[in-house]
Amino acid sequence: MGVEATKNTIESGKAVLGIEFGSTRIKAVLVDEANAPIASGSHEWENQLVDGIWTYSLDAIWNGLQDCYRDMTEDVKAKYGVEVTSLAGIGFSAMMHGYMPFNAAGELMVPFRTWRNTITEQASEELTELFQFHIPQRWTIAHLYQAILNGEEHVKDIAFVSTLAEYIHWQLTGEKVAGVGEASGMFPIDTATKDYNAEMVKKFDELVAPKGFGWKLSEIFPKVLVAGESAGTLTAEGAKKLDVSGKLQAGIPVCPPEGDAGTGMAATNSVAVRTGNVSAGTSVFGMIVLEKDLSKPYDAIDIVTTPAGHQVAMVHCNNCTSDLNAWVNIFKEFAEAFGVEVDMGKLFGTLYNKALEGDADCGGLLAYNYFSGEHITGFNEGRPLFARKPDSKFNLANFMRVNLFTALGALKVGFDILLKNEDVKIDKIYGHGGLFKTKGVGQGILAAALNSPVSVMETAGEGGAWGIALLASYMVNKKEGETLDQFLADQVFAGSEGLEMQPKAEDVAGFDAFIERYKAGLPIEKAAVESLK
Repeated sequence: MGVEATKNTIESGKAVLGIEFGSTRIKAVLVDEANAPIASGSHEWENQLVDGIWTYSLDAIWNGLQDCYRDMTEDVKAKYGVEVTSLAGIGFSAMMHGYMPFNAAGELMVPFRTWRNTITEQASEELTELFQFHIPQRWTIAHLYQAILNGEEHVKDIAFVSTLAEYIHWQLTGEKVAGVGEASGMFPIDTATKDYNAEMVKKFDELVAPKGFGWKLSEIFPKVLVAGESAGTLTAEGAKKLDVSGKLQAGIPVCPPEGDAGTGMAATNSVAVRTGNVSAGTSVFGMIVLEKDLSKPYDAIDIVTTPAGHQVAMVHCNNCTSDLNAWVNIFKEFAEAFGVEVDMGKLFGTLYNKALEGDADCGGLLAYNYFSGEHITGFNEGRPLFARKPDSKFNLANFMRVNLFTALGALKVGFDILLKNEDVKIDKIYGHGGLFKTKGVGQGILAAALNSPVSVMETAGEGGAWGIALLASYMVNKKEGETLDQFLADQVFAGSEGLEMQPKAEDVAGFDAFIERYKAGLPIEKAAVESLK
């Protein structure tokens, strides 16, 4: 669309907005009637470790949302010279999982416990045994049950439990609902009913009944909705909370709030069976839409759903690019010490491309990127670590290569279960997130790790904010009977398959050699955790 047409779309309230709370950035993407991004805004933020809990304060959440929205409207004003006063639809998404318990007065009773916390091991193990279904530590139900096991005072007063996406949605619309993909990171979903698994809900209620709480699980968890369903409208109070300038009108339709897993699937057109995607940024997770159930539960594999409610196998790792970024910053400091002004985009590109010159197996080098615990390999805490033997080939190319490899190390361990143990078939894998910004590097390394073709689209950098905008667009623009995968294929991604890279045999063998070294070296990481208190 041209500038005048886009301007008309915005002025007539036909644009759709998506906002996603990532772990280091809140991003807004505005799309036109063809679902193409026309403006964006962002706000940088960081989680805080407070009393041993990874959290974000309510002030940080609201200040971040309002600043991100304002930044988007300024982008609109600069590009098109108009104000945003109305929209065809809005969607909100955020990092999945975590725990936000509210009392009857709507007050948050304990600080938001994010996905990053690994403090629910007992609850995770007991619920996995009870349900015969893997319940990861970061899931909302694990946090709730751990609070019960801990005897925490607030539990008896719970009126509503939410994740971050649902909290934002509730505050802006008054509706206590969750998209099914987001809900699948709270509690197991029955893909036949597209709702919480009724048998497991009953088991949980019976388990905690002796405690005498005045609530049942179905009363305090949000209602589950699938993509395309109406999830309420922006209230007058909500409009003011989002747009402090007061220009945004109330009454805008809002789609079900989704997690970053679901928005990643939407943004990469990987909601159909045998498609998958890998989102690689601060954390990394990979998902494959399954043809059939896995043969048994695995601790390393989470079973979640697409925003339409289809079963997905997810490998979720807490750590990805944090340590890699820290090393790049060391090189920045080094350059600046010589008086060289550093362009960070060029620095990342140069160092990432250097990794392509390294030995296939990283020359015998070993690194762990564990800023926090990593359940895939059995760690509740992490220590970033680099190790080598005296005769390892220690040079810049291998050093960058091993840090890129280890960013996907835990993911590789989990995916090997799906691809080698369960013989799960993949037709397409799409990569998105910061790791793939340098053309051909992260993409080629992921292809080697999974021994599968990997595609990266031009729009990959738009990420989950675009994904939730697409889900909002689907709600307001879908044709009669049109499924989500049909809408994405026909209305969004027609003719846009992205750039595909095939795995190279020597890189696949090199990654396999590295991962054996990685698994053998885990006792070194364990010793680091125990020794560096």
